[in-house]
Amino acid sequence: MESPRNLFSWFFFVLVSTLYAVRVSSASLGINYGQLGNNLPVPSEVIPLIHSIGAKRVKLFDANPLILRAFANTDIELMVGLGNELLSEMRDPQNALTWVKANVQVYLPATKITGIMVGNEVLTLYNVDLSNNLAPAMQSIYGALLSLGLHKNISVVTAHSFNIMGFSYPPSAGAFEQDLREYMTEILNFHEQTGSPFYINVYPYFAYKGSPKKIPLDYVLFEPNSGFVDPTTHLFYDNMLFAQIDAVYSAISLLGYKGIHVCVSETGWPSKGDIDEVGATLDNAAKYNGNLINMVAENKVTPLRPSSDLDIYIFALFNENMKPGPTSERNFGLFQPDRTPVYPLQIAPVQLTRGVLVPSSSAIRRYNQVVVMLILLCSASISLLLKIVVFIFQFERMNRD
Repeated sequence: MESPRNLFSWFFFVLVSTLYAVRVSSASLGINYGQLGNNLPVPSEVIPLIHSIGAKRVKLFDANPLILRAFANTDIELMVGLGNELLSEMRDPQNALTWVKANVQVYLPATKITGIMVGNEVLTLYNVDLSNNLAPAMQSIYGALLSLGLHKNISVVTAHSFNIMGFSYPPSAGAFEQDLREYMTEILNFHEQTGSPFYINVYPYFAYKGSPKKIPLDYVLFEPNSGFVDPTTHLFYDNMLFAQIDAVYSAISLLGYKGIHVCVSETGWPSKGDIDEVGATLDNAAKYNGNLINMVAENKVTPLRPSSDLDIYIFALFNENMKPGPTSERNFGLFQPDRTPVYPLQIAPVQLTRGVLVPSSSAIRRYNQVVVMLILLCSASISLLLKIVVFIFQFERMNRD
C-alpha cells in the first residue's frame, strides 16, 4: 500500500498539472488579400482597411515583394503563398532553400511572416503529379526553414477545398474521400511532426446555393435559428461553418490523428451573383461576414474542440475584377478597389478605456466561467487536501503508539 506521503505527493502533482492544463481557447481573424484586379490600391493604402475590421493576419496567394515591403514594421502577420505551379520544383531541397531565402528570409524580421501556404486546393484538382508533389514540397520547405533556424516561428501548411470530404453530415460522421486518404495520411503525418495546423477552405454559401430549400438561411448566416443536435456526440450546432469544421476534425480522427488543429484558410459570402446564384446579395454578405467577425472577436470556437485555437481568414479583402468564373467570383470582397466598403458591416465596436482594451461581454462570461471552474476545483482540492493531512496525522500518531 502507498504511504500517505506518497499519496500526498501524487495528489499535489495531479492538482498542479490539472491547473496548468486548463486553458481558454482563442479565435483570431485574418483576411485573404488577392491581387487579381487591375484597379487595386497600392499595398500601403491597404493596411488601414485591415485594421478597420480587426484583422491581425493576412494571407497572400504569392510572395509579392511590394506587399511584403509595405507591411514591414506593422503589427500584421503574413502568410505567403507558394503556387501550385512550383510544387514539382520544390521537391528539390536546394530549390526550396533558394525560394525561402529569396521570398521569406530577406524580409525578416521587419515583416512578420509567420506561415508559408504551399499550394492551394491541390488534391481536388485530381492531378496526380500535383498531388504526388504536395507533401514532398511541404517537407522541403520545412527543411529549408529548419536549416535557416526559422522553423519555430514560421509554419508550413497547405489549403484544402472542402471537397476533400466524402461525408460531412452530421459532423461526427465526417470522413475524407476514400481515394484521397493516402495523400491525407502523408499530409497529416507532416502536420503531426511539425505541429502545424490543417487548413481548409469552407464556404457555407455554396452549400446553401446548392440546396436553398433544404438549408435554412439563418443557419448559414449565423443568425438565430433552431440548429440541430449531432445524434452521436449530442453536441448542438447553430451554424454550418462550425459543423463543417467539426466534420473535418472527425475525418482527421478517423485516420488516427488527435492533436492537429483545424483552421479556416478561406470563407466568405458574395454580395452579387448571376441569376442562378441563389443567396448572393448585399444583405446576406453583410450578415455572414459581420456575424463571423463578431464571433471571432468573442473567441467562439467549435463545439467539438472547445479548447482548440481557431484561425479564420475571410475571403476576400477586395472585389477583384479580373477573376474568372461567374459574377460571384468577382464580388466576395469586403471593400471596393477605391477602398470604400462594399456594404456596412455591423461589427461590435472595440471598447477602449484609457487606452486599455476591454473584452466583449461574451469574452468576459467565458473568462468568468473558467474562473468559477478554477475556484470550484481549488475548493474541492483544498477540502480533499485537508482530509489527506488529517489522515497523515492520524497515521503518524498510530505508528508512534
